[in-house]
Amino acid sequence: MNQRDEQILKIAVPAIVTNITVPLLGLVDTAIVGHMGDATYIGAIAVGSMVFNLVYWVFGFLRMGTSGLTAQARGRRDRQEMRSLLVRSLTVAMTIAALMLVFQWPLRELMLWLIGPTDDVRPLAVTYYNIVVWGAPAILNLYGLTGWFIGMQNTRLPMVISISQNVVNIVASLTLVYGLGMKVEGVAWGTVVAQYAGLLMAVTMVRRYYFRREGVRREGGNATLSKRETSMFSFLRVNSDIFLRTLCLVAVNLYFTSAGARQGATILAVNALLMQLYLLFSYFLDGFAYAGEALGGRFWGAGNMQAFREVVGRLFVWGAAMTVVFTTLYVVGGMPFLRLLTDEETVVLAAREYVWWAWLIPVAGVAAFVWDGIFIGITQTRGMLLSAALASVVFLAGVTWLMPLMGNHGLWLSMVLYLAVRGAVQSGIFWKNVKM
Repeated sequence: MNQRDEQILKIAVPAIVTNITVPLLGLVDTAIVGHMGDATYIGAIAVGSMVFNLVYWVFGFLRMGTSGLTAQARGRRDRQEMRSLLVRSLTVAMTIAALMLVFQWPLRELMLWLIGPTDDVRPLAVTYYNIVVWGAPAILNLYGLTGWFIGMQNTRLPMVISISQNVVNIVASLTLVYGLGMKVEGVAWGTVVAQYAGLLMAVTMVRRYYFRREGVRREGGNATLSKRETSMFSFLRVNSDIFLRTLCLVAVNLYFTSAGARQGATILAVNALLMQLYLLFSYFLDGFAYAGEALGGRFWGAGNMQAFREVVGRLFVWGAAMTVVFTTLYVVGGMPFLRLLTDEETVVLAAREYVWWAWLIPVAGVAAFVWDGIFIGITQTRGMLLSAALASVVFLAGVTWLMPLMGNHGLWLSMVLYLAVRGAVQSGIFWKNVKM
């Protein structure tokens, strides 16, 4: 294993662990309310979690925009800019969080209108939302801090924070629900406590490992490059590109779910199960994308094009290896895995007809995932936006023309084309515009 592989794995492996543990926060809440004796509690947590997952996904630019710019500043050894980027990210995060709290009622009503919970679930979902929305400052600041950690080449700290959050969430929720007799309120407050515990830990780690030990407070670096590349204007431009790109991704995923729902409960369930295979692959590839953000941005900022080329090449080698592994796993174990997720025989039988689409996901999506990390690292965010927009148009056109002819197969073909187009467009943009 060469030096670049070691650098990549040092960042990718903790990031993968973090990605896998993040969904546990929602699973813990669901497991606790699942033993309360009423299905409406499960529905309320599901709806409430979906609301915040969608909202926070849109604001994921706080992490991505911060990581690439920070990695470049670190590559230039610009200590002043490293500190400034953290301040900018947290300032934007607090501004958005404040707006969420001020406009929490219209946001709640809009999201519940979009999701459309039943009358018995809605009041409990409202209760959950009204409490968890106060965790917005913690979550959004954690996005900025996580991006900053990645830019500083450290994914171990976000992993420790994520695992600790899960432990705090379990203890707090169990104590409030079973110790104090609370129900949905207890689960909601347990989530908020875990979110602020994660934020407190992240701030403590910044002060301990960076501001004191590495002297990030000291002046230094190339001020001309700093002003040209990472001014507040540049910071907002990068984040606006990622924000619009994320809206494209959210629109595609929502439309995919909606198109499946229109085909009936069985097809909706099948698609939801198969999307778990997509998510599992994405958790692993995102780890290597984080390595692209951190290492690609660092070497790009340092002007070390030889190291940058090596990182790009090795990332695609690792991407190809993951593609082979996951394609093989899905071909051999796809159906057994689906049986672990459900024992509903009608859903399992229906899934047999569509499971082979999941086999194509790694091949179709690998380039998009790897390029996303590299593009974030070198702040080629306009290219990310363009690729996502074009791919979204292809997806919508595919759904419009293919679903009437092929049914759910047409929907999955549109999704596979969407992933492939994202990767293909980014490849063209990279080789045309990026000078190595």
